[in-house]
Amino acid sequence: MSTQPTTPIYSPGLETVIAGETAISSIEDGLRYRGYPVGELVEKCTFEEVAYLLLYGELPTKQQLADMRQRMAEALRLPDALKALLKSLPASTPGMDVARTSISVLAHFDPDIDDNSRAANQRKAERMLTQIPVAITEFYRVSKGQQPVAARSNLSHAANFLYMLRGSEPAPAEAKALDMSLILYAEHEFNASTFTCRVITSTESDLHSAIVGGIGALKGRLHGGANEMALDILQAAGKPEQAEAWIIAALARKEKIMGFGHRVYKSGDVRAKIIKPTTRALAIAAGFDEWEKSADIIEDVMAREKNLFPNVDWPVARLYHALGIDRNLYTPIFVMSRIAGWTAHVIEQAENNRLIRPRGRYIGPGKRSA
Repeated sequence: MSTQPTTPIYSPGLETVIAGETAISSIEDGLRYRGYPVGELVEKCTFEEVAYLLLYGELPTKQQLADMRQRMAEALRLPDALKALLKSLPASTPGMDVARTSISVLAHFDPDIDDNSRAANQRKAERMLTQIPVAITEFYRVSKGQQPVAARSNLSHAANFLYMLRGSEPAPAEAKALDMSLILYAEHEFNASTFTCRVITSTESDLHSAIVGGIGALKGRLHGGANEMALDILQAAGKPEQAEAWIIAALARKEKIMGFGHRVYKSGDVRAKIIKPTTRALAIAAGFDEWEKSADIIEDVMAREKNLFPNVDWPVARLYHALGIDRNLYTPIFVMSRIAGWTAHVIEQAENNRLIRPRGRYIGPGKRSA
């Protein structure tokens, strides 16, 4: 039976287009990682356990988790060439550029660089997860004229980051709050940066190249950079008694309010709802209770006037501020987390590969003669 050719469907931004199949995460009925609701993972698991779930398909046993932590502990030191490069970069270098460059340099020293098998990619992913926080904190401290702080293998992933950043061990509540944000940022289906990773992988390129591409996509303010811009909104809005007037005036000027709205979540981002109580508690403890009041007012106005609700970047920006983290590090922290999801997608794409090559809709002049 013959079939008629179908007319290609044009969807700006590929909105609502199904571009592939994945067993890694779903967002149709609340965010789930390999079937587990993300809220349960935040409550019951650590980021290391969630990273294992994303990379290997199942939550780890105690022994599997211990083995992974041992492998990651062995990878905590950066190659001397990267350490030297980080010291030579201009102090003004954006944190995202540092992360992107570090991935490229690490590729040259990875013992599995020429092996794109599943097992090798899982090993590379674990090392990348381990080394990028070291690179981020080492450059940050050097750029501030401080000595780098050596990583400690007896701390959790989140606690170790704060320790390397500050030079002192964080309080358990601080480490738990950062750990929660890492879990929530770890994976989110076919977003712009993940799709970039899959496109690169589909050409049969390597894992490090795919992650460099993902970082480039995440750097944009409409994707990962939104958490930094969300902080600007709160700073501009000022005290609670000024916040409503400020946000109404900003909307009248048709300014884009970062931290609100989402391409997929139209009635609110489940991740924002999960972490908001932790953000509030941490912010109040750090003396930023007025910011929380202003944030509530802005949320109310955005819901009333624009029917827009917070995405995860809105509370996470305040959480990082309460932790005393420089805003230049907000999106690099996103990278630290999302490497788990990106690498899982690279592995999945490589194992069931088809070159991703969409068509373009031509709107230029008709046929012409020179």
